[in-house]
Amino acid sequence: MPRFTTSDSVSLHYTDEGQGLPVLCLAGLTRDGHDFDDVAPHLRDVRLIRLDYRGRGQSDWANHETYTIPVEGRDALELLDHLGLDRAAVLGTSRGGLIAMVLAASAKDRLLGVALNDIGPEIDDAGLEVIKNYLGRTPVWHTHAEAATALSAQPAFPGVPPERWRTIAARLFRETEKGLEIPYDPKLRDAVLGSGAQPAADLWPLFDALEGLPLCAIRGANSDLLSLPTFDKMQRRRPDMIAAEIPDRGHIPFLDETGAVVALNRWLDAMR
Repeated sequence: MPRFTTSDSVSLHYTDEGQGLPVLCLAGLTRDGHDFDDVAPHLRDVRLIRLDYRGRGQSDWANHETYTIPVEGRDALELLDHLGLDRAAVLGTSRGGLIAMVLAASAKDRLLGVALNDIGPEIDDAGLEVIKNYLGRTPVWHTHAEAATALSAQPAFPGVPPERWRTIAARLFRETEKGLEIPYDPKLRDAVLGSGAQPAADLWPLFDALEGLPLCAIRGANSDLLSLPTFDKMQRRRPDMIAAEIPDRGHIPFLDETGAVVALNRWLDAMR
């Protein structure tokens, strides 16, 4: 089980698989490296590196005041240092995309390119409210099967097979005799509702910091976090950006959809 220790003495878990272009995968807010299980088989000739943030997945819990985007960005750079990598591409889902934009503003020389999965410089309030409602709270369901049934009822994801939701439920929650548990530090809620929800009030300067880097952005057509007007504005701001809107997906696309796979491999080819 690969691990490294950060500069503030937190032990973090990561995986490092494959050979080729180094791609650092940064997951959603409460997620871990399993966020990329679905897309991993579809990315050609890459060295796929997945980080479990502090307090999530198999990484150690830490002082919740360090569960912030700047600190998590520092952790990402220290992982690259640990692996002896000067630069890497970053595939960031939701929270991971925010971290990628911060890195573009603060450590651009470490980046080969950035792909943003259902995140942008403006975050829709409706999506934030959904996150606040579940963040750090014990799930109401008792089994993965119950959670899968509830997840399958989401109107933003029509037509997803029940077995797919069962797999996702097993990633999102631990099943115990007492019911489901969240696989992350509940105090993440305190951090996010405090100062860690996003790195700045105006994120457009962070997006503009991506200038010159190969850029890809993927949006779920039914997303409640990345609005269509914001997505359109991103494309106007970066006409060279590889953009894909995935039908029948909300926040977040799984990334194994045809449109996502094509866009991501075009992005990877731009860095080779």
